Amino acid sequence: MVYAEERQQAIATLVTEQGRIAVTAVAEQFGVTTETVRRDLAVLERAGVLRRVHGGAVPSGALTLVETALVERNATHAEAKRKIAAAAADLLPAAGGSVLLDGGSSTAALAEVLPGDRGLFVATNSVPIAARLATAPGITLHVLGGRVRGLTQCAVGESPVRALADLRADVAFLGTNGITPGHGLTTPDEAEASVKRAMVAAGQRVVVLADSSKIGREHLVRFAALDDVDVVVTDGGADPADVERLEDAGVEVVVA
Repeated sequence: MVYAEERQQAIATLVTEQGRIAVTAVAEQFGVTTETVRRDLAVLERAGVLRRVHGGAVPSGALTLVETALVERNATHAEAKRKIAAAAADLLPAAGGSVLLDGGSSTAALAEVLPGDRGLFVATNSVPIAARLATAPGITLHVLGGRVRGLTQCAVGESPVRALADLRADVAFLGTNGITPGHGLTTPDEAEASVKRAMVAAGQRVVVLADSSKIGREHLVRFAALDDVDVVVTDGGADPADVERLEDAGVEVVVA
């Protein structure tokens, strides 16, 4: 027999280690009902240990303004991002097509493998991606200017949003800080979210590059619903149950 306090402590440890827990999985693990787990989560949420989200819970910090700098993200899950980029390259348009590249480490990995024989038009608000593609063969580069956030090295504000309103690209490739079936795609910063939202609207097809650590997480600002997304490309570390929920929501999931 496990007392409620012991179970709640164990749940707090799980959510810290895993980044997200599902009510059904916790109920099965501890041999209790899902209603009992939900009561435990309510207690832990009141204590500031976690936040409840659809179907489970995430660490309390997952919905705050905490944001990791690009240089740190580049060093995290690097191999998974390389695999995601390779899989995403199969979703590029044909020769003469147009692409929007959002800022971020996963989209930067895709920029590294863009083919030089297709004559692609690429628009991006990312300074590092623009620098990478400025002399790339076969790429016509369009830089979306604006105020550059040092943390993400992306242009934000009215200028890129206004420019995107006049563009219509074959495929928009976006990164995200979090993705859940219930709340869609989220990021900590409103200015970043505004540009991402404009990119989603400008893409005839929307492809999201999200390593498995992003799935099941929610952040402060939503920039797209799952209805706005055509494909999510992730890695083999994704929980099959999370993948199934995304597919049930009508999104094609490609596991690299």
